[in-house]
Amino acid sequence: MKKVLLAAVFLAGFSFTYAQEAQVKTLDPKENKDLMTWYHKDYATAKVYGVNTENAYKFLESKGLKPTTVVVGVLDSGVQVDHPGLIKNVWTNPNEVPNNGKDDDGNGYIDDIHGWNFIGGKNGDVDVDNMEVTRVVAKYKPVFEGDDSAKNKANQAKMPEEFAMYMKSKEIFGKKSIEAKQSMQTYTMINDLIPNMVKLLNGKSVTAENIAAIKPSTDQKDAIALQILNQVAQSPEFKGKSTADFEKEMKSQMKEAIDHFGPQSKQYDVNYDPRKEIVGDNYEDYSEKNYGNNHYEGPDAEHGTHVAGIIAGLPQGKEVQYGVASRVAKIMSVRTVPNGDERDKDVANAIRYAVDNGAKILNMSFGKPVSPGKNVVWDAFKYAQDKGVLLVKAAGNENEDVAEHLAYPTNFKNVTDEKPFVNNVIVVGASTNRNNELRAGFSNFNKKMVNVFAPGEEIYSTVPKNEYRYLQGTSMASPVVAGAAAVLLSYMPTLKPDQVIESLVKSSNPNTENQFGDFSQSGGVIDLKKAAEYAYANFYNGKSSSGAKKAVKPAKKVKKPAGKAIKL
Repeated sequence: MKKVLLAAVFLAGFSFTYAQEAQVKTLDPKENKDLMTWYHKDYATAKVYGVNTENAYKFLESKGLKPTTVVVGVLDSGVQVDHPGLIKNVWTNPNEVPNNGKDDDGNGYIDDIHGWNFIGGKNGDVDVDNMEVTRVVAKYKPVFEGDDSAKNKANQAKMPEEFAMYMKSKEIFGKKSIEAKQSMQTYTMINDLIPNMVKLLNGKSVTAENIAAIKPSTDQKDAIALQILNQVAQSPEFKGKSTADFEKEMKSQMKEAIDHFGPQSKQYDVNYDPRKEIVGDNYEDYSEKNYGNNHYEGPDAEHGTHVAGIIAGLPQGKEVQYGVASRVAKIMSVRTVPNGDERDKDVANAIRYAVDNGAKILNMSFGKPVSPGKNVVWDAFKYAQDKGVLLVKAAGNENEDVAEHLAYPTNFKNVTDEKPFVNNVIVVGASTNRNNELRAGFSNFNKKMVNVFAPGEEIYSTVPKNEYRYLQGTSMASPVVAGAAAVLLSYMPTLKPDQVIESLVKSSNPNTENQFGDFSQSGGVIDLKKAAEYAYANFYNGKSSSGAKKAVKPAKKVKKPAGKAIKL
């Protein structure tokens, strides 16, 4: 599921945190250019755990290395490919003639100029889809809990793995569907009470003193509205706001909450299935791959567009935002993730499409607790490994140990395995710009199964309609690492995926406070300059990609890439 970041109103008696979602930063200090680019900072000088972007470029250029373009596949909700901050760094298929209705390059996909959409078809695009637990319950309930108890028991004994997945899905489905319904009711009620709150404020600002002066009302709605106002006055998001600003912000937050929980009536509906009518494939046929359309953006591309900007966004106009690999990367949009859980067939096909069409790095900011087609996805992982392609995966936003709560797709077939079954996957947790609270409170963790942490809170990047926004989540941390990997591969193209991973892990800036060192394999936050130094010294300078010595001529000094250097 795409990890969209949502605003939360922390109200006593009405408090709901989005368990599988991190939160949108509602404070949007658009004039704070320092905050907009904090994730690029150098820890040594700024004492903020950024990734040291600018110094990495300086180091690589000082060695006379010449950058080459690296294509990064963004497997996500879609990307606004004509966004002013992205358009110059969007991949274009060199072997396809735009809009001629033909498969010019013979890859099985017609007019795939900037990528492909595996959750669309001739009848449009999938927006809201089920959660995977819903699909599992719908499929297996008749098999394991049908009318014939003897047959049920026989099926349970015959299909133990499927039965275990069904029971896990059934438990999650029951809990989450109830939570979603309750949350929708609560936020709808709060939204309906906004006029009552505005009336009670009577033009005064939101302060504890002003709210304490409001006389209790016998009207039930006013009484509840006053209760909410008492909680709001304690929140820094609302404290001191004028009545007008309070009303505007409250409506915005409630709309976001309702927009989030509204679709869940479909996500947890066992009878809802948009797939057949829209995509038109035989979903049960995992060998099928030639379906979809070339709608790179889709109905809701906020998540994917934000991810793309973190990797390869470019400054434009008054906007200073830029991606970690803005000088070297091109974005390939592979639409894979709906408003709901991604389907394994689409994930596997998206990986293979991106690999076959030249992407060297794939960013995968999604995950789910069960995976009926995990073997097909694992085959695609192995395919990418064989082709030398790096997969960058978000750890997830449940604030959980991923060894106890798996987030598929995973590179460990069993949590008891000492090592992952492939060596081309790097799993990323999210860090903050607060040194005393470095792990983002929503980020998943595990010393063995999470490789590194990277900035993932208060990340400013591109969103649809040519706009920008702060979002946060491991979904944002993952493309920071994907961008860093693209920089390494651009200047040192013979690096193998496992060497890129080792370079990022071994060179991370450590932090032992608040148990941070136990949250990942690296025990720290990536530092791109240090990773570049490590890779250059251990895998590139005078060595082949396997580490053996080779004869090389001294590198000639080359000019810096075109474009003005960005000061941090």
